[in-house]
Amino acid sequence: MTPHEDRMTATRLLMIHTGGTIGMVRSDDGFTPAPGVVEAEVTRQLDLGGGMPDIHIQELAPLIDSANATPEDWNRISGVIHRKHDEYDGFVVTHGTDTLAFSAAALTMALEGLEKPVVLTGSMLPLSEPENDGQRNLADAFNAACSAQPGVWVQFAGRLLHGARIRKTHSHFFDAFAAEAADGPPRRAGTAGVTRHDFGSPDVAVLPVVPGGAGNVLLHAAKTCDGIVLRCFGSGTIPNNPRTEEALRIAVEREIPVIAVSQCPEGGIALGTYAAGAILTRHLAVDGHDMTVEAAYVKMVLALTRGGNVAELRKFLSEPLCGESNSAEA
Repeated sequence: MTPHEDRMTATRLLMIHTGGTIGMVRSDDGFTPAPGVVEAEVTRQLDLGGGMPDIHIQELAPLIDSANATPEDWNRISGVIHRKHDEYDGFVVTHGTDTLAFSAAALTMALEGLEKPVVLTGSMLPLSEPENDGQRNLADAFNAACSAQPGVWVQFAGRLLHGARIRKTHSHFFDAFAAEAADGPPRRAGTAGVTRHDFGSPDVAVLPVVPGGAGNVLLHAAKTCDGIVLRCFGSGTIPNNPRTEEALRIAVEREIPVIAVSQCPEGGIALGTYAAGAILTRHLAVDGHDMTVEAAYVKMVLALTRGGNVAELRKFLSEPLCGESNSAEA
């Protein structure tokens, strides 16, 4: 047995199965979550030997299709990790790919002071199908959970990716995720053990700007929502028109935080670069730099859950927690 295999066999892991494609079977209505599928694959891999870690399995009930995932599901997953943190050397979370990026960002922000690796994975084809990608992803995730640095990671298609920088980039290919390089690890630093932060259910709008403005939609959000994630053009420009101006003014008056991110998958924004983005600065929008829309949404939900006045919310949104943005590069 190699030294690496020795380390793996001495490692105690908890796998948390939440649902998703990896554990689905065919039904008359299409693929649907089913109990026992992932457990059978773990048993198969353990039976093969070769220096596998000591793996324990916990299945969330009910299993979820990730399209139906909610902030309460983030709380359920983080709650298991928090309760079991000192019992295991690492954690693997199997999850559906549609909202995996949201859950990865949520776990990264929720688990302050995390001292173990948490590795999310899933698949584009179920384990119940031939030539699936789930077998490899699961084996790679177990390996990563034995060797990665503390933090929340995503293991997919042979790559270990930053949990707070991840985004789904393809709806069919096995290599379905990407993440830009990060200034810091996918870990929220803490000072006194592991602290868990829950997510509430504030009403957060995620709105893209489009040619012509979509000002009426933004105006409605400013009047009714608790927070707004605004997906801007390029490096942070939006249409300047009376409706947009009115919407941003109302958001300021109602003390509704607005965070601006880019519609571009890489590069991020830098408010103040172009005059067409000055309207955002005038109305106190937070510069999201190169944060993904998934991370921006999760961080907005967390900010509103923790509370505070709008100045405190903007400050929380603007300061990196866990490598989710590279503000110096934006």
